[in-house]
Amino acid sequence: MNKLTKIGVSALCGSLASAAAANAGALDVTGGATATYTSLKGVVVGNPLGMASSMTFTGNGELDNGSTFTVTIGHNNKSAYSTSAIALTTPTLGTFTYDEGGGTGLDRIDDMMPTAWEETDGTGLPVGLRTAVGVGGVADVEWNIGLGLPEGMHAYVSYAPRPGGTQTNPNKGVGGDGGGVVGLGYDVVLTYDGYEGLNVFAGMSDIDQVASYGDRDTEVWGATYAIGGVTVGYQQSEDKNIGSATDNYENQAYGISFAVNDDLTVSYGLHDSDHKSSSATVNLEAQSLQVSYTVGGASIKVAESQVDNANYVSGTNKEGRTIALTLAF
Repeated sequence: MNKLTKIGVSALCGSLASAAAANAGALDVTGGATATYTSLKGVVVGNPLGMASSMTFTGNGELDNGSTFTVTIGHNNKSAYSTSAIALTTPTLGTFTYDEGGGTGLDRIDDMMPTAWEETDGTGLPVGLRTAVGVGGVADVEWNIGLGLPEGMHAYVSYAPRPGGTQTNPNKGVGGDGGGVVGLGYDVVLTYDGYEGLNVFAGMSDIDQVASYGDRDTEVWGATYAIGGVTVGYQQSEDKNIGSATDNYENQAYGISFAVNDDLTVSYGLHDSDHKSSSATVNLEAQSLQVSYTVGGASIKVAESQVDNANYVSGTNKEGRTIALTLAF
């Protein structure tokens, strides 16, 4: 995206691990808007027109010891700020990030399948797919380790003192009780992209819950491989003890995308998810065929999607089409 504007700001802080802020920072703004038309087969949707907008504010600066910091705030769809993060990158230890809104810990690999546009459950069709989140769903602190890893290897450790609680608002406040979670949670994620075209990823999460539930244990692993304009992917995840000792989800995902040229990409994705409880096992299957065509800062995107047993309710089958025009700045 092109920068809309750059606004100079001054950062004046105390000390941070014996380093004082020295330089003025900068605040960049990027964003975009997407107009959509969505239709669902056999469902009255009312007005099918919609629009999504987003702006991301990114501030950065440098400390005396060579460390750099980045502050990111996301603002989506005429709402209050939807995401925010503060990241401190050190010369030797890696990057430490405080994040609100997801994208860290296990959530960074919740769906890694290649697509022309969106995740299979993100195209306007109500799917209700449950993917692995870990501790990064509300607020967490993540360490992107920068110590002596082999080339192409990346390691992330995330921590939240009470990951089941609701978001704190504003600062100096405390979150509400999310129920069931009684202690800390942590995620560990490893990725490897040292071989051309190959990206392998795996992660696990453990969250301390009440004894009757047992700890919430989550595992994710998978890989994508790109050769020429084709990228294929597969991943698997398992999320255990969600709200009870017998409430589990097992997911498999497949994806393939083909970049016909620099402007045109097509993809197909399939998610197969089992919700296992003490009373029954319900299989949710969602698939999406997508096309994206880009001209400069504008993209036209089409998704044909369908789901069987949406929201893990047997017999709830849906089909839908979404056409979108996206403008980025």
